[in-house]
Amino acid sequence: MPATDYQGSFLGRISIRRNQVWSMEGNHEHEIEDLEFFQKHVADRFSVLLSSQTSDEIPTDPLLSISWLRKLLDTFLCCEAEFKAILMMGRDTSQILKPPLDRLIPELLERTVKALDICNAITNGIESVRHYQKFAEIAVTALKIRPIGDGQVKRARRALNSLVTAMTTEDKDGNNYTRTWSFGRRGSASGNNKVTGQLRSLSWSVAKNWSAARQLHAMTTNLVAPRGGETLGLALPVYVMSSVMLFVMWAMVAAIPCQERSGLATHFPVPKQFAWAHSMISLHEKISEEWKKKEKKGSAGLLAEMQKMEKLGQSLIDFADSFQFPAEDEKVEEVATQVAELAETCRKMEEGLGPLQLQIREVFHRIVRSRAEILDLLEATGKLSAPIM
Repeated sequence: MPATDYQGSFLGRISIRRNQVWSMEGNHEHEIEDLEFFQKHVADRFSVLLSSQTSDEIPTDPLLSISWLRKLLDTFLCCEAEFKAILMMGRDTSQILKPPLDRLIPELLERTVKALDICNAITNGIESVRHYQKFAEIAVTALKIRPIGDGQVKRARRALNSLVTAMTTEDKDGNNYTRTWSFGRRGSASGNNKVTGQLRSLSWSVAKNWSAARQLHAMTTNLVAPRGGETLGLALPVYVMSSVMLFVMWAMVAAIPCQERSGLATHFPVPKQFAWAHSMISLHEKISEEWKKKEKKGSAGLLAEMQKMEKLGQSLIDFADSFQFPAEDEKVEEVATQVAELAETCRKMEEGLGPLQLQIREVFHRIVRSRAEILDLLEATGKLSAPIM
C-alpha cells in the first residue's frame, strides 16, 4: 500500500476511535495495535528509501540526491503526523504528565528546537549550492561555443576554479553563512516561547562557533531506548520519533553545506535490536562511509548533484590547463559529453532546489505547529489534573 494510503487509513482509524467509547481493556489493546502499526510504517518507509540504493540497477534517486532528500522529508512528515495522532488522539492525555513521559516529552520538545535551528541552517546552505550552480553554468555557457578558443577556455577555467575551491573548502568559521533562528537558546521547551496563531520566529544572529555537529550531538542527549514495560507505552513512539527526527536532520546536514560538521559520522546512537530501525541504520552506515571519505579532504557536502558537479569540474579544469588551439576532435567530443553532463546536473539543481527549500520550510512549520499543540496539551492537561480549591 502506498505511504499516503496507509497513513490515511492509520489516521482515520485513530480519529474514528477517538469518538467511540471503549472498555479500558479494549482500549489498551487498540493502543498496542497503534504502536505496532506506527513502528511498521516507519520500517516500511525507510525500507523503501534503502531499497532504491541496493538494487543492481542504477537508482533513479541516488542516495542524498535532491529527489532522494525530498522523499526523506516526505517520510519525516508522514511519520510525524502518525506520531502526533498516537500521542494526542483517542487516549487519556493525562498519561503525558506521568513518568516517564513527564520527562520524555520536554526532552522531545527541546530536540525540536534544535531541529528548527538545523532546518534554518540547511535552508541557508541551499543558497550556497545555488552559488556553486552559477559557477557551473558560466563554464557550461563558455565551453558550448564552437570552435573552442582560448578566450572561452580561460573564462571556463576561472569559473571552474572558483567552483571547485568553494566546494572543497570546509567553511569552519561561518563567515559565508547568514542565518536566522527559530527560538531562543534558553527556556525553549517552556510555554513562554510557544508559537500560536500566525507562525513567526524569534530571530537571532548565529555565533561564529555555532556547530551543526554539536547541535546534532545535543539532540542525542538523554535519547535512551525504552526498556521493559516502557516498550508497551507512549515512551516507545517518543523514542521512535526522536530517532527519525535525528536521522533526517543528520542526513540533511551531511548533504547540504552547513557550518562546522567535523565528526558528523558518529552521531546516531540507535541500537540494532529494533526492527523499525534496521533500514535507517543501514542508510546511516552508507552515508557515514561516504562522509568519512570526503571529510579527509574537506567537502561542502554529500549532495549527489554537488559531487557530480565537483567531479566534472575537476576534469574540465584538467582539460583547460592543457588546452592548445586548435583542440583535437576527439578531445572536443569528450569535453562536449562532460559539458552536457554538467548542464544536465545544473538543470536538475535548477528544478529541484526550489521545491526542496519549500519542503524544508514545510517541515519547519510542521514542527512549530506540533510543538505548540503539545505545549497546549501539557498546559490544558496540567490544569485539568490540578486539585480543585
